[in-house]
Amino acid sequence: MKKCALLLSLLLLTGCTANEEKVQEETVKEEVVDNAENTEENKTEDKVDSEASIISSNDFFEPFKGKLDHVHGIGYVGNANAVFFAAHDGLKVYENNKWFQTKDQNHDYMGFNAVKDGFFTSGHPAPGSKLPNPFGIKMGTELGENLESIVLEGEIDFHVMGVGYESNTIYAMNPHANSLLKEEGALYISEDKSGSWKKASAKGLGKEVFHLTAHPTNPDIVAVAAKDGIYLSTDKGESFNHISKNQGTTVFLSDHHLYYSGYNGQPTLVKLMLETNEEQSLILPSNMSKNDAVMYLAQNPKNLNEIIFITFEGDIFITEDEGNTWHQLSEKGNINSK
Repeated sequence: MKKCALLLSLLLLTGCTANEEKVQEETVKEEVVDNAENTEENKTEDKVDSEASIISSNDFFEPFKGKLDHVHGIGYVGNANAVFFAAHDGLKVYENNKWFQTKDQNHDYMGFNAVKDGFFTSGHPAPGSKLPNPFGIKMGTELGENLESIVLEGEIDFHVMGVGYESNTIYAMNPHANSLLKEEGALYISEDKSGSWKKASAKGLGKEVFHLTAHPTNPDIVAVAAKDGIYLSTDKGESFNHISKNQGTTVFLSDHHLYYSGYNGQPTLVKLMLETNEEQSLILPSNMSKNDAVMYLAQNPKNLNEIIFITFEGDIFITEDEGNTWHQLSEKGNINSK
């Protein structure tokens, strides 16, 4: 329609007076600007739609209905606007109120960490897979379609591992001695994608560690959830400060904050500002069981107000306003499909 209007304006110019010609030229300019603006708006809308449907439009995924259990990590993989859940039978993904699962690579993922370019994981291969058991450490790219062997394939399964979202710095609790990491139960760090490893002194760290998280960009910072509380290190794990003595359940580091959860007769969720050590207790969902606790938590790198977590009982909650309101996505592992 606008192209026709533009052609009509150009034809009218051939029989115009000087004043009429000026008016027609202004009309043409306005319509050209109009078309340009509409084109840019369409491009923006197409980009948003494309980003919003990265999973649903990918042939590697299919709709998922059923029960989500045995989860060993969650996160926003590959900077996508979708949450990945690492389960014992592959990856499950929540995007735009819909659930998906991978058609292939349905392994038992452990120590799962989302990063900007994909994810790092340990675990065990799916039945019938030719991959060595256990994984050692692998990196998933192309939203999990490709798995690259990083180190210790066929030797070890890391259950407690944290990887920097942008730095790819790896922290791992060593479950037993192996060909590369000699001390069982020690904390190790690699800043070059496992090219080299260093044992951290871990002074002051509790013994029973459940979970750890690496800072997205600063390799010096790592936090740990342990049976006797929450610990924070700012010197590559050489020493730890005991910042909470309630039983720790999970930790998550963003650029400026540490989110940590625990249990003291009821579940807790706290936001700690790294620069000032100021703490803020976040309100958990009112329908969350008082006997439950946060098991894994993640924050959307594209929308810091969006936080999602899964509990030990399999309940999943998401907020888009940093905890002022919560929406439940699953109850005891049974997803609420739309």
